[in-house]
Amino acid sequence: MRLAVAGLGFMGSTHLKALRNVPGVELVAVLSRDEKKLAGDLTGTAGNLGGPGECFDFSQVRKYRDLASALADPGIEALDICLPSDLHESWALEALRHGKHVLVEKPMALDGTACDRMIHEARQQRRVLMVAQVLRFFPAYRALVSALKTGELGAVRGGIFRRRCARPFWSDWLPDRARSGGGVFDLLIHDVDMALHLFGAPEAIAATGHENIEIGVDLISARLFYGSGLVVEIEGGWYHAGFPFSMEYTVVADGGTLDYNSALSSPRRYGADGPGEDLPLKGDDGYAAEIAYFAQCCQSGEEPVLCRPEESAAAVRLTRAIEQARRRNGEKIPCQS
Repeated sequence: MRLAVAGLGFMGSTHLKALRNVPGVELVAVLSRDEKKLAGDLTGTAGNLGGPGECFDFSQVRKYRDLASALADPGIEALDICLPSDLHESWALEALRHGKHVLVEKPMALDGTACDRMIHEARQQRRVLMVAQVLRFFPAYRALVSALKTGELGAVRGGIFRRRCARPFWSDWLPDRARSGGGVFDLLIHDVDMALHLFGAPEAIAATGHENIEIGVDLISARLFYGSGLVVEIEGGWYHAGFPFSMEYTVVADGGTLDYNSALSSPRRYGADGPGEDLPLKGDDGYAAEIAYFAQCCQSGEEPVLCRPEESAAAVRLTRAIEQARRRNGEKIPCQS
């Protein structure tokens, strides 16, 4: 499959690195308005994962400075959109209308209605639309899904998902709520998507927290309430400069506790006795795995059942609802069906 990457910032660089480990996918074009980056110098990019920026060899890659020129290129089969979140919808719609398959970074869009328009266009054009909800492909989270989906652990009784980092210093658009949707929305949509993937939609939500972007703080502690009595907590956000990135989960079921902290260890399972055991992991690069799966769907013409756009749209809606619930300071709010 012939792929173009749009946006050469932190996530664009991350996807380019991952492409080195995806056989059958050829990088044929890159899109940016930054001449230095188009020359392959991405040393200035940085983020909370993926290591330092690098120099890339773009000598055999076509370079575009605007979307229209790229979409007119018949040699591009799919567009990988790694741009600021406020551009996701418009770029995806144009790419789909020009017959390109689309992989778009999370969040899918800034609101549920925009997501619906993207899904409708993909259906109309009969093209694959997939959102890069990379947790679904990270080995530590794939192990969690696998352990719970078998049913061997019995009923789930509680869960905590946490994601924390310093306010992003590498971008001027992320702190701009109109462009990113806000820190909590941009960061914790990963964990909301994972909770929905594992447990489905909650019956009610509640949230507390605080936002002061000027000092680099955007925090939330949310609870998802299910009819079975299960409560899933989602916590984290942006902290002051220098705070280290971490992602973690703890899920308690009748047959054991599953625990993971990216800063400390591999995921482990704890039973009724003993020191616990590591969960088996498959693969080592979630970004490469998600791009490979997207390419597989494009080549086969099948919808991305492992990461449906409808589910990514549901994550956008629920994350927005949680963010709004924070303003009501812990009040339990029924979810709309």
